[in-house]
Amino acid sequence: MRIRLGLGRRHEVSVIAAMSRELIEHGIPCLWDEDRIFKCIFDPDCVVLVARNVRRVAGFAIAEFCDDKIHLNLCAVHPGYQRQGVGRMLLEWIESSAQTAGCFVMQLEVRASNPNALGFYKKYGFSESGIRHKYYAGREDAVCLTRKLKAIFPPAVIC
Repeated sequence: MRIRLGLGRRHEVSVIAAMSRELIEHGIPCLWDEDRIFKCIFDPDCVVLVARNVRRVAGFAIAEFCDDKIHLNLCAVHPGYQRQGVGRMLLEWIESSAQTAGCFVMQLEVRASNPNALGFYKKYGFSESGIRHKYYAGREDAVCLTRKLKAIFPPAVIC
């Protein structure tokens, strides 16, 4: 398997939206439609990252930079690519970009009914920072997760 990461492209918007509906927003009204994802591709405060196996979308992540924090809005891996390191690759790339941008904290929400996602993020150092009751369509709670990022400082210049 040869996975490459790159920024999301216009022609991938419908695939990303479909994956969000199937893998993240199943059973609730879809908030991440094609228009919203398309806007994120061109928003300088957002990043839409895609993991590709040749031309097939294996996974994606959408994150938003907010001052000294980054919020991971969505992250999903196609079932055929799960447990093969794709999610880790996406998360590490987002984290590296956040550190380069001067972010000190990464935040996200996970459906309380999704133990696999909770386990994945906890494995990578995220800790619970709260609960948002009925966050998803007024029906389901979200577990808020936070991870402190290591600061990247440029080397000192000695004159």
